[in-house]
Amino acid sequence: MLFLSTYRNRIDKKGRVSVPAPFRAVLAAQQFQGIVAYASPQHRCIEACGMERIMKINERIEQLDPYSEERDAFATTIFGESVQLSFDGEGRIVLPGPLAAFAGLSDEAMIIGKGEIFEIWEPGVFTAHVERARKIVQEKRHKLHPGGGKP
Repeated sequence: MLFLSTYRNRIDKKGRVSVPAPFRAVLAAQQFQGIVAYASPQHRCIEACGMERIMKINERIEQLDPYSEERDAFATTIFGESVQLSFDGEGRIVLPGPLAAFAGLSDEAMIIGKGEIFEIWEPGVFTAHVERARKIVQEKRHKLHPGGGKP
């Protein structure tokens, strides 16, 4: 199953935000009832996933030279800065202060499904991001055509 769709949820004064029910359903089969969250290496948002995805990332990192800068950087920023966040009885997580600050979150969050991961964005930042993404899709849409990207 994949994380799909976009949701706008409130963040309460305790820093709790509800993870959409369809996203919790994707995660229900895993042993850890929650998410793994970390600062996105690509955008000013929080990336989140289940433990299975983290294991796949670990396999990729393990393929890098064990003494390379790249391996150390990936392990430090993804694993060292990741947090496991359990769901409360209402399907909420508590956003850690450093992650919320990184993403510029305060009272609302956009929660965006992106297949194997989902992202948590500040709504205004996400609006600008999705506008740029749409332009890229318009220019590069031929890459998704059957036949290896030939229009």
